[in-house]
Amino acid sequence: MLAECSLSLDVVNIGVLTGGGDCPGLNAVIRAIVRKAHGVGGHRVLGFYDAWDGVLEKRYEELDITKVRGILPKGGTILGTRRGSPYDHADGVERTKKVFKELGLDALIVIGGNGSLTVASMLADEGLPIVGVPKTIDNDVVGTDATFGFQTAVQIATDAIDRLHTTAESHDRVMVVEVMGRDAGWIALHAGLAGGATAILVPEVPFEMKQVAEIVTRRHDRGRYASLVVVAEGARPKPGTLEVPEPKLDKYGREMHGSISQIIAPELSRLTGFESRVVQLGHVQRGGTPTSYDRVLSSRFGLAVVDAVYEKAFGEMVVLKCGQIERVSMQVTRDKTRTIDLDFFNDVSASFFG
Repeated sequence: MLAECSLSLDVVNIGVLTGGGDCPGLNAVIRAIVRKAHGVGGHRVLGFYDAWDGVLEKRYEELDITKVRGILPKGGTILGTRRGSPYDHADGVERTKKVFKELGLDALIVIGGNGSLTVASMLADEGLPIVGVPKTIDNDVVGTDATFGFQTAVQIATDAIDRLHTTAESHDRVMVVEVMGRDAGWIALHAGLAGGATAILVPEVPFEMKQVAEIVTRRHDRGRYASLVVVAEGARPKPGTLEVPEPKLDKYGREMHGSISQIIAPELSRLTGFESRVVQLGHVQRGGTPTSYDRVLSSRFGLAVVDAVYEKAFGEMVVLKCGQIERVSMQVTRDKTRTIDLDFFNDVSASFFG
């Protein structure tokens, strides 16, 4: 029905950009948008390079079926991505409005995480016709049950943990595996549970090193010869229990994490007497081929966001709710983070780490 309705529309000029960190599944979204809007509806799709920089600098390419052929299984984004927004420039909003007018844009699809969607929401409040698609490997966007890229990141982390078990057992070591997760511990919780971790440390629950050391020691006392502690990069100790330097800020004022495992490992060695090693998975979690689940979710989002454009649902984003694709206001993402279910985390901790 929606596809038939779209065919009767005048030609619609649709822009699309990918913002923030790269994420497996971005190309699948772009492909779905082009296949439906251009391939089925006969509309024009402009892909802006390097997120908002491409908008401000009018760097774009018209996307058709040939341009998106073969990109479904590819990681990253063919459009490139950067952080930053029009609000970083005194005249950024006015320049953005001017580009919309000059190119005759009827709508802009912003594919991004909390930061990108917050900017998109603010610009929609300025009167610009913008719709959103949530993405992040961290799974921390408010308003949706899941984001594409998360399942791929969890699978990559789980595969790494599986491999680390054998080498840890061979040397009777403690492996401290650091995964991504600045403000939410979704990857750590799911990969740690799937990989049979000894303990999981997340940003939502400040940890105490003595308790972690006790868990590790009990495991070894029971005859097991290795432990894996999975820690999210944003995890922090209880105040006064472990000295941790304040994280540095990047040029956008965001905290730069990625060293907490380097502090935890030697402290675990001191408290337990067991040799501890650090494995930081870092950006390997972002790269590579998306899983089939993420390809399908990305494609569903891409198809649904074109309908949002047709129906002029500006200021809204497509989301996953109870298995169905719905829409909510992008305003729900502003200054908020979707954190893990603490009841589930506590149940996992009590059942597997006690």
